[in-house]
Amino acid sequence: MRSLTLRIYLTVLAALALFALVSGWLLQQHLGQERERFAGAARERAAAWGELLQRSLPGPEASAADQAEALEDWSRRLRLPLALDDARGVRIGASSSYRQRADEPDAERQPALAIALDDGRTLWLLRPGPRRPPGARGPAGDGPRRAARALDEWPLGLPPGGVGLVALLLVLFAAVAAGAWPVARRLTRRLDALQRGVEAFGAGELAKRVDEDGGDEVGALGASFNRAAARIEALLRSHQSLLANASHELRSPLARLKMAVEMLDDAAPAQREPLRHEIRTDIGELDALVEELLMASRLDAGEAALADDRVDLLALAAEEAARHHVDVDGRTAWVRGDERLLRRALRNLLENARRYGGDEIAVVVDARADGHAEVCVLDRGPGVPPQFRERIFEPFFRLPGHAEHAGGVGLGLSLVRQIAQRHGGSVDCEARDGGGSRFCLRLPSA
Repeated sequence: MRSLTLRIYLTVLAALALFALVSGWLLQQHLGQERERFAGAARERAAAWGELLQRSLPGPEASAADQAEALEDWSRRLRLPLALDDARGVRIGASSSYRQRADEPDAERQPALAIALDDGRTLWLLRPGPRRPPGARGPAGDGPRRAARALDEWPLGLPPGGVGLVALLLVLFAAVAAGAWPVARRLTRRLDALQRGVEAFGAGELAKRVDEDGGDEVGALGASFNRAAARIEALLRSHQSLLANASHELRSPLARLKMAVEMLDDAAPAQREPLRHEIRTDIGELDALVEELLMASRLDAGEAALADDRVDLLALAAEEAARHHVDVDGRTAWVRGDERLLRRALRNLLENARRYGGDEIAVVVDARADGHAEVCVLDRGPGVPPQFRERIFEPFFRLPGHAEHAGGVGLGLSLVRQIAQRHGGSVDCEARDGGGSRFCLRLPSA
């Protein structure tokens, strides 16, 4: 998990570094364009100044004093430091502002512009601007016609003022790098907690759940794990209960079968046939119990693959009701599902009605307006108390006092509910008008 944290952290840093590089390159391009624009404007102004001063200054034949005086006058007018060299490079004069700037400590780094006049003289111009790189030669000592470079001669990289920008980007990079680590660690810490929860659940702590904090994908993953864990826990508890109850239910027929087999050898000829009949009955009970246990286990685990048949519920109910000599009323209703399982559900409802509800049994099939088909099995038995109408669908649950005289192991109705749920339907127990019970199986219409 630490490697995941490191990978996330390095990914954030790489993205940040790429962003800084691209931003710096774009800024450099922008500054370059601005320098070009500014330098072009400066050249245009310098050309205009040169043309103006060439027409306004005394010619080279005038005395140096007159040339220097005129230069000083135009320096004040233009508010520019000016100096003038003759054709041989000898300084004729310089304005007071030029000499003041030349005496400054950083005079060697002041940008200077040389304008060659048509008469061979060179006009020097100082103006505020970017600093020159250290070691570059300034205007003092430049020879004749040797012009100092203007703004457009600076290197293609960031200007000297860009050092501060680079430092600022580095500081921002360090700050984001320091802040990105807790964010990445917080994400992977939640994954660590999820991993510990999964390992604990896998070790047997079925009640273990993880935090579902946060509305992101990690929180959704935790919620999915909790739902899966709850489902697995319910399945395991159900199987444990099924196994415990099955072992209990198997003891009675096995004990009777063992006793009947032991008595068979010593029994008189007249007693052997009743013993054989009892043995066959116990074997049939064991076979039915094992079959119901297997079906309940497969349905509960979702292993039984459902067929996708189009089933006429009225015809199916009529076939099963005929086995119990029960009349069917209603109208045709079509459903989709596994005909074998639906037949088993109807058979269990009819057997339950016959076992507990007496002989007055009726079956009604209807296609409801809400998009469901319904088959109801009605009896005139003692009915089911309201507090037990849900519990009778639990595996191995039997109403108090019924097990002693009605038989059964309490799996029939549980199978009916499982089959209904696998088909997207439901089954309910209601009181019948006039006494008795009404079991209704509802399934989506085809």
